[in-house]
Amino acid sequence: MRRLSMATRKELTAVAAERYRISDRAERTRILDEFVDFTGFHRKHAMRMLRGCIGAQTGRRKRRRIYDEAERNALVLLWEASDRVCGKRLKALMPVLIEAMERHGHLELAAEIRAKLLAMSAATIDRALARIREALGRQRRRPTAHALRSSIPIRTSADWGDPPPGFVEADLVAHSGPSTRGSFIQTLVLTDIATGWTECAPLIVREQTLLSAVLTELRKQAPFALLGFDTDNDTVFMNETLKAYCGAANIAFTRCRPYHKNDQAFVEQKNGAVVRRMVGYRRFEGLEAAMLLAELYRSARLFVNFFQPSFKLIAKRRDGARVRKTYSAPMTPHQRLTADMRTPDEVRNRLQQSYAVLDPVVLLRDIRATQERLAALADVQPVAQAAGEQPIELFLASLRTAWKDQPIRPTDRPIVKAKRGRRRPDPLIQAAPHLRKWFEAEPWRNGSELLARLQTEYPGAYPDKLLRTLQRRLKAWRSEKASVLLFGSLEKAQEVADVAMPN
Repeated sequence: MRRLSMATRKELTAVAAERYRISDRAERTRILDEFVDFTGFHRKHAMRMLRGCIGAQTGRRKRRRIYDEAERNALVLLWEASDRVCGKRLKALMPVLIEAMERHGHLELAAEIRAKLLAMSAATIDRALARIREALGRQRRRPTAHALRSSIPIRTSADWGDPPPGFVEADLVAHSGPSTRGSFIQTLVLTDIATGWTECAPLIVREQTLLSAVLTELRKQAPFALLGFDTDNDTVFMNETLKAYCGAANIAFTRCRPYHKNDQAFVEQKNGAVVRRMVGYRRFEGLEAAMLLAELYRSARLFVNFFQPSFKLIAKRRDGARVRKTYSAPMTPHQRLTADMRTPDEVRNRLQQSYAVLDPVVLLRDIRATQERLAALADVQPVAQAAGEQPIELFLASLRTAWKDQPIRPTDRPIVKAKRGRRRPDPLIQAAPHLRKWFEAEPWRNGSELLARLQTEYPGAYPDKLLRTLQRRLKAWRSEKASVLLFGSLEKAQEVADVAMPN
């Protein structure tokens, strides 16, 4: 086949097609032979090109219309009568609906129109009704979660470089306790990449509108403007509401790679060093717990950002299998923010004024008091309302010996679990007085012997599978007998056990 340009091929085809159209059969054969020899096309392909060239110049051939205005009008009537269901449901409903409407005299269709409507596919029904739905103001379907996630750019840990203050990583910390069932509070954590400044706020429910409202409040109290918002792939972040919020506020919205927690190393570190350290792992739910968490975070944000130095990773270099990391000297987020040359003087002066009036001991006292109330609320313990705040002198004095009382944070105390009680009815409750009487008379009898006697006294009421239950009952009674022999009474034995195993 000769190498011909597209323009040359079109010109040659147009000339040959014009001659081919007006020639007789013998002439057409000769023109086709010359065209195939010159272009190298397959003979059938050359015939199609010569036959369709003139029609191709006038544009694409229109598809023959199958459904006319009569069918469309009938379809609209059926769609309205079905309460505007989708095409797939209307396709399945149409035979029943047409028959019912005709039976009651609401519809009268010609046989041809009826056959066309019943043969219409669900996709054709949706296409025919598309303009009517748009005229009614029906919104188009939102993009799927996958399409929405794909529209948000990915940013890895290596892409940060040296951003100015205002680019933050965001994450949620769940306060669900040992079980994730039901509704529980979560903490929204924002960590600035450049300075490590951390802001926290409780979310009573996982809801995108509430998340946007809480984010607005955190932006007000942060000392810098929010420039970038980097999250994980959680659906509470991956939604149209938050994306539109960031777009309206001119905030760069990015996400990490799925299943790559190191892409959010800055905020993941604060999840443990700030939130878990302050709050612990108890379960919190309800409005009261959310208010206490908000009170805790009001004091914690000042204590952490102004009086808690932290390291910051400067560089990471791989030497074979070993990774060498370089960290900066420990500095508080406040110190890093004021030392950054990109921080405006107005922000720097405002931070210095706030720092000048802060008392770290008072902040720590308020944190400990709120932690005590949180731990009591989670453990469902009654809390006596104090007449006022603990005097700062007493709190400062307690810090000198706090190392003797472990753990120091109330939220770090072991969770007191309720004693597990019986979950099933006692199968021996009716025969318990008789069993106890037989045991007191003959304490050397074993469980098999007592069960056999019980089955003789009550035929068919106590099967053999209760042997293990009866053996456990005998074990408890023998333990009581031994305690009475050693300590004189059961109450004295209980007192000795309480002293030996304090809470």
